[in-house]
Amino acid sequence: MTMSMWYYADADHARQGPVDAAELVRLRLQGRLAWETLVWREGMTDWQPMRDFAAELAQADDRGAAAEAPAVAAPQDESDIPWAAADTPASPYAPPIAPVSADPSVVAGGEVVHAGFWKRFAAMVIDGLVTAAASWVIQIPLFVLAGAAGAMGGDLLSTGGSVGLVLLSYAIGIVIPLFYFAWMHSSASQASLGKLAVGIKVTRGSGERISFWRAFGRYAAYFLTVLFSFGIGAVVSAFTTALSERRQALHDMICDTLVVDKWAFTDRPDLQRRELGVVTWVVLVVGLGLLGLAVLGIVAAIAIPAMTG
Repeated sequence: MTMSMWYYADADHARQGPVDAAELVRLRLQGRLAWETLVWREGMTDWQPMRDFAAELAQADDRGAAAEAPAVAAPQDESDIPWAAADTPASPYAPPIAPVSADPSVVAGGEVVHAGFWKRFAAMVIDGLVTAAASWVIQIPLFVLAGAAGAMGGDLLSTGGSVGLVLLSYAIGIVIPLFYFAWMHSSASQASLGKLAVGIKVTRGSGERISFWRAFGRYAAYFLTVLFSFGIGAVVSAFTTALSERRQALHDMICDTLVVDKWAFTDRPDLQRRELGVVTWVVLVVGLGLLGLAVLGIVAAIAIPAMTG
């Protein structure tokens, strides 16, 4: 049986190879390649992560030779790469010319700045206002019509009608954010309006744009973890966002997504910003100020009647 020869994408997203399976394993054991490294061999239609071939490569695992394996010399220039030569005849054994990512706009290998807690919080404040306004546009006329119908002798404000109206209101408040985030995060911008404002976006773990249904599931995972944990899930997500290596919240870990700077996974990673930025600071000051006022209002509503009584 003919031995399969492999090609792999290095840290600069350049194609390297060919190497046999044993050499690929040795490079992995030496730490020069990761399970996320994209690889290709004859018979594959596209590049895929090495982890997908763990069982196949395990058959070529030679740990005894791993420590003695010589370093693979990188080609000095592009003319040394066989497939880069313009006059090289086409070969059925050559790796595909397509980018080593399913998404041609993704540029891997550069620095990735992950969005921390404060940028995500600022984006959440903006998105909360946007989705609340969109919900009110539907809910307020609904309640007005219900009141008008009651004044005219209708039964919309009876016990059953009131319960149905409340449930419908809650459903609107859930469905609008669900489809808003699913649509925006899977769009070409990969970001909701809040994330666009603070300069961040949502991607797969590999940097690719997420699909509509993954974005749908991401928000559903967030909503359900918060709902069934009685809000504890939101606190845990805040800690994981601040402390985890890739700044992932619980719903990011569930759905294999990242929140990163808008220039991450592009050909201009140097434009990424670690600092919060003016927009983020303004939103944080306003948002935290409103939150403080709301807390004071609640405390006052409880304390004043108690003191006067």
